Amino acid sequence: MMKWIGAALIVLGCGSCGFALAASHRKQEQELRQFIGALDYMQCELQYRMTPLPDLCRQTAAQVSGYLRTLFSLLAQELEDQIAPDVGQCMNSAIAKCGSLTDNVSKIAITLGRTLGRFDLDGQLIGLENARKDCRRAVDALSENRDNRLRCYQTLGLCAGAALAILFI
Repeated sequence: MMKWIGAALIVLGCGSCGFALAASHRKQEQELRQFIGALDYMQCELQYRMTPLPDLCRQTAAQVSGYLRTLFSLLAQELEDQIAPDVGQCMNSAIAKCGSLTDNVSKIAITLGRTLGRFDLDGQLIGLENARKDCRRAVDALSENRDNRLRCYQTLGLCAGAALAILFI
């Protein structure tokens, strides 16, 4: 009886790893799509109101949720405190404090931090557009064959658990 309970726990454990991989994939895609929306908002605000950067970050934080809200709030705080001499260092500090951003979003945010506040309006808009293009490329890569990939993660987790259970029984 203990072997069967152990086998069931192994299958459940490995299966949950597969489902966790699929959930992580969905989270990455959702966070990138939300980041695109934040970049769109920032571009519109800069074009039409030329909002100062700390205020722009606070307003953007109000438009998004989750870790991106935390990121933009921390960035606004870093900019207002003027701890670092430029936006890029403030962005790096905000990312370090934010914690659980996906790798794609972190890399794009670092690149964005290098252009925000450094150039004139046109330069900043170009930086926002480049960040948006990077986000779209990452979203396209994640969404290509997404359903098959997610199903494979889940199936692979369950099959690996079943194989381990068979080996141990």
